Amino acid sequence: MTYADFFYDIKGRFMGADVSDIHEHLAFEFDIEDEEAGGAFYVEVKDGTLYVEPYEYYDRDARFICAPDVLVKIATGEMDPVWAFTTQKLKVEGNIDKALRLKEIIEAKQREMKKAAKQEEKKAKKK
Repeated sequence: MTYADFFYDIKGRFMGADVSDIHEHLAFEFDIEDEEAGGAFYVEVKDGTLYVEPYEYYDRDARFICAPDVLVKIATGEMDPVWAFTTQKLKVEGNIDKALRLKEIIEAKQREMKKAAKQEEKKAKKK
């Protein structure tokens, strides 16, 4: 998998999360350690809108460093980011309080996915 493939996969996993209730500015850089899929990208919450872009973010609140498989598991809700940090699968630099807000973004995305699945189930029952 190339960096571009990995980035767009992860972007799809984050986008759609309802972050409208997050009123503070959050900026996270993710540094992915991998020979093929490695690289940096950022996730930002600004004015209740989520942005995910393939650039380094120098004025970040926190920086996350991990392998691609770890981030996929975190983004899908299979791995708790706090557990990943305590087991040293995820390194965190910067403002820890703001870094903990990543979990809120992931949980918001999971809620949106469950909501969409229920809507699809209702549509299927109507047919």
